[in-house]
Amino acid sequence: MASHNPHRVYIPTNARSNQYLLAEIKPDAAFYAGFASAADCYQQLAQQLFVLMTQHELRNVQLIANDKLPVVRFHEEAYSLQTEKQILFFYNPKYHEGQGIFTTPDYQARKLRVVFLATGEELRSQAALFHSKVVQLLTAWQQQLPGMPAIKLRDHQQLSYDLFAKAKGHKESYGYKLRGLYPRYKARQCTLPDEHSEITYVTVTLPLTRQLKQHFLTADATDFSLLYQQLEQRFTAACAGKKLDKLAVVANGLTPVVRSSKWDKVENNRELQKVSFNPDCSEPQLLSFWQADKLVESAHFIIVADKDDNTEFGYGRFMNQVEEALRSFARQLEIPSDRQDLVVRFYQHISYLLPAAE
Repeated sequence: MASHNPHRVYIPTNARSNQYLLAEIKPDAAFYAGFASAADCYQQLAQQLFVLMTQHELRNVQLIANDKLPVVRFHEEAYSLQTEKQILFFYNPKYHEGQGIFTTPDYQARKLRVVFLATGEELRSQAALFHSKVVQLLTAWQQQLPGMPAIKLRDHQQLSYDLFAKAKGHKESYGYKLRGLYPRYKARQCTLPDEHSEITYVTVTLPLTRQLKQHFLTADATDFSLLYQQLEQRFTAACAGKKLDKLAVVANGLTPVVRSSKWDKVENNRELQKVSFNPDCSEPQLLSFWQADKLVESAHFIIVADKDDNTEFGYGRFMNQVEEALRSFARQLEIPSDRQDLVVRFYQHISYLLPAAE
């Protein structure tokens, strides 16, 4: 979308907003000793949470006690889907409420996770209030837990939209400044600790269509290096000269999970590729994950904001640079804007620790 102000990015009005908070506890043997069994532990914790969620006017809370990572996506129907490593929550914040507990029989979790899904409308304007309610609930819950352990809290916010919405006839847009979470929350009397970690980034998922494969590969190819190398080169070339130098390409069939290197290191399992960046570092960073002998259905491209991209106005200028780079990338690949979606997801994360209570 064309911008009339360099500090605003004009995003289609049919963009989807999402927010959830993820609280994590690492229970030790002494924690579990306070319950008759792991199953009894999880039931009691869930009952405590469900009482507190009513008291704090929270409408969608899920307890995960099987060490699976939550992934949240917009959908018109509410449902959850479990894989070996993930629990995918599909829901529409306007309409879907719920409470649930996810366990595995005879399994004792290394981490206990609680997912607080934002509900209602105008999620971005209500984000600070939602965050405050979750912190109040966790502070009260912490007092009921054995040993009153520390709780790691992550706030995840997302805006997603089709870069080609205008080409498909949706011409209405709204100008966003995309302020950083810390100043945005502070302005709304939601105080966050000085000691925190913040990361802002964009992801785009590109289906590897027949057209792309035919362009870069022969029909009998078993070495797919050329395809991946060309995608990587064209992506980095599109970002060059725009101060976009913290980049990743994930084309190994795994779902990327972007984290701050303060909390997490680069690693993977059978489903997830964890990609870690230090947004405070001024050095360029390019991470690439693909296998020459493995042809995947889609490739994920990631652009992480630098600390300097968070201006007093917000991330609007950064997103204008991102959109310019992605349009250049799409032109190089000859992606038909009227027939194919290129979904841009703008993420803002902030993480900090609620210390053990005394």
